[in-house]
Amino acid sequence: MSEEQDDIILSELSDDELVPQIHDDLYDGMKEEIEESVHILLDRGWMPYDILTKALVEGMRIVGIDFRDGILFVPEVLLAANAMKGGMTILKPLLAETGAPRLGNMVIGTVKGDIHDIGKNLVTMMMEGAGFEVKDLGINNPVENYLDELEAGEYDILGMSALLTTTMPYMKVVIDTMVEKGMRDDYVVLVGGAPLNEEFGKAIGADAYCRDAAVAVETAKEFMATKHNQLSA
Repeated sequence: MSEEQDDIILSELSDDELVPQIHDDLYDGMKEEIEESVHILLDRGWMPYDILTKALVEGMRIVGIDFRDGILFVPEVLLAANAMKGGMTILKPLLAETGAPRLGNMVIGTVKGDIHDIGKNLVTMMMEGAGFEVKDLGINNPVENYLDELEAGEYDILGMSALLTTTMPYMKVVIDTMVEKGMRDDYVVLVGGAPLNEEFGKAIGADAYCRDAAVAVETAKEFMATKHNQLSA
């Protein structure tokens, strides 16, 4: 920690100074500072939803842009996401009480035969950071896991991840089964993972291939905006 950082007393900052400081602390992955700042804003009468959107989500948006542009790398983003999680833990119960709007609901999981989860975890954290509710099914998911969860809840998006060329084709199994059951059109299906590309995504019938977590968030937001526009039309 730099000398300069030691000198900042968060509680002495005005709201206008504290919010950019939260963005900086998120960027630097400083979980304790984020938790302290969230408590300070709550004590000052901020609405939980405003803290989420103006301080945390905006901070993670900056992280996402620099991750996309190759300025930040996975370890730094995981630290930022972990700091975000600290703030979210405080806000989540309060957001539930106030019935704050969510951008959408997502189920995500790594497909059957594949036990890689760093990329998926990053997507989960970044999606939560952007204001989505995410149910993470973990690794090695057979088709039943995805479908049972989709049918059990109110979801908009299904995300599938694969890191092996041998497990990639299983994504098609899941999508084909959704088609058979007549539920494919009810969800936006996003796929990702190192060996995938856009052509593969199209070939298996996914709505989009997302090359990283930042793209996944942008893509999900676009789809949800389109959906809301259709509903209100």
